Amino acid sequence: MMKFYKYPLFLLLTLFLTSCITTKDVKYMQPSESLVLNEEGLIPYNIPIYRITKNDMFILNIVTTPKGDAAQFYSSLNASSGSGGGSTTGAGSAGAGGGGNAYLYTNGLKVDSNGDIYVFGIGYLKAEGKTIEDLAKEIQEKVNENFQEGKSEVRLNIDGITYYVLGDIETVGITGEKKAHKNTLTLTEAISINGGLNRTVDRKNIVVYRKFPEGIKKAQIDLTREDVMNSPYYYVQNGDEIFLTTQRRSLNGFGKDPLQTVVSGVSIITTALSIYLLLKNL
Repeated sequence: MMKFYKYPLFLLLTLFLTSCITTKDVKYMQPSESLVLNEEGLIPYNIPIYRITKNDMFILNIVTTPKGDAAQFYSSLNASSGSGGGSTTGAGSAGAGGGGNAYLYTNGLKVDSNGDIYVFGIGYLKAEGKTIEDLAKEIQEKVNENFQEGKSEVRLNIDGITYYVLGDIETVGITGEKKAHKNTLTLTEAISINGGLNRTVDRKNIVVYRKFPEGIKKAQIDLTREDVMNSPYYYVQNGDEIFLTTQRRSLNGFGKDPLQTVVSGVSIITTALSIYLLLKNL
């Protein structure tokens, strides 16, 4: 009888050792020989420049001096008096629930299907493919043609960095539309803001889909390696879609924690033994 049970116990031990998730599977930024450092021994920033794409939405504010009433030239719909007597025109920032900023969608500047934006009082301007700074500079030049130079300031912004996270049912706390009102945002910052990743997420296979003027690109990120900091995809850009893949061992109940692995292993072996004894007694 002891000989009969030796093999199931051996199989259970093997299953336990091969199914458990190790620290190498869940630890972030492990040392990597591929990490690139500069001459000063620092990790250089590899922050990509955001290029405007179709359907982007912008907040445009034109601030003037008390005697430079921009609202007379630009749309008075969004004009408001500043504390210094100046005027501001454009879409103001407003809070909104999931699904985007409703105020921005209604009153903001949208990049149309031709890649242009329409600014009241100026007309159509080509936006697609440009940086936000380049487009703001162009609008400023147009404003200076109608107001005394140095008496107005163009402020053009997107409504923060909006990104989307999608994972399995056990990552429901981190999934959904996210927004960060920051100039730069890394993947590790985005993850920490949303509470971190649980053990079921495959940190070696984080997939990022990024919009470019010419189309969408896909990148696979390994957050267990510190050389991920050399990748431009380490920095989250507006509109990024981040997919969290599930560890294969977790799909069948293995690898989540040692107890679950043992329970799953015992269940499989018990079922196998029951089938074996049933067939043997036929």
